[in-house]
Amino acid sequence: MQYRQFGKTDMKVSAIGYGTSEIGFRETEQSVVDDLLNDALDAGLNIIDTAECYRDSEEKIGKAVSHRRGEFYLFTKCGHTSGMEGEDWEPDMLRKQIDRSLQRLQTDYVDLIQLHTCSLELLQVGAVIEVLEEAKAAGKTRYIGYSGDNEAAKFAVECGRFDSLQCSVNIMDQANIQAVLPAAQQNQIGVIVKRPVANAAWLSEPAQGLYARPYWERFQTLQYPELTVSSDEAVARALNFTLSQPAVCTAIVGSSSKNRFRQNVDGLTKYPVDPEINEAFRRRWQEVAPSDWLSLT
Repeated sequence: MQYRQFGKTDMKVSAIGYGTSEIGFRETEQSVVDDLLNDALDAGLNIIDTAECYRDSEEKIGKAVSHRRGEFYLFTKCGHTSGMEGEDWEPDMLRKQIDRSLQRLQTDYVDLIQLHTCSLELLQVGAVIEVLEEAKAAGKTRYIGYSGDNEAAKFAVECGRFDSLQCSVNIMDQANIQAVLPAAQQNQIGVIVKRPVANAAWLSEPAQGLYARPYWERFQTLQYPELTVSSDEAVARALNFTLSQPAVCTAIVGSSSKNRFRQNVDGLTKYPVDPEINEAFRRRWQEVAPSDWLSLT
């Protein structure tokens, strides 16, 4: 497993992290979660990324690996009420939500709390950021970040108040590469990439799902010839492209299958980075992608 410096923090993070939205939304059994997360840690992964709104994923993580808390960095997100009283992004609700996350995760602190895709306007007002800064001062989190894309992401990396950014970057979703990543690199912001292989949307016809479908539709225009190889090699090529972008520190991969995670890790070794393939993905996007293809949030 490769490890990279995470911005200006004291963390060296694994190139692949574990995203846990599927654990919650697919109602994965606790015994399966135990196997998935412990196997990932055994494979060298040191990031588990979750969110308060991923149903019961935080609770399942706490049960599965809280006894190994010193072996990994724990990231979560806040912002959506998820059944709590109040409105999205309301400061008092955020404070209660952070405390609930810590309780569910069975920990006194997380390594990173991220605002979960709030608007540019809310970031500019700043009250939501103040809540995270309070949590950091109280020792509930070591660092704070923003999860989002496009103009809001650019503001987040330039405002000087965040340690990290989580955004979309993949072969079907390249807008942030030019619009956001240079500023993140300049400001030494640790970048976490979500959906790093575009849900492998080219493998099914037509792909279903909130993000898979738009990525499949984009592929009908992009038609990358570099993906006309075995599925494992194609996924490795897509993942290598994402991890090769400036400022990117880690790619969050979600799966309810232990074999799939291992395949992604092994693929980076079996199919190393090819700069010419990366350049071909980038060149094709610049040639044919419409200007209104913003990053999917």
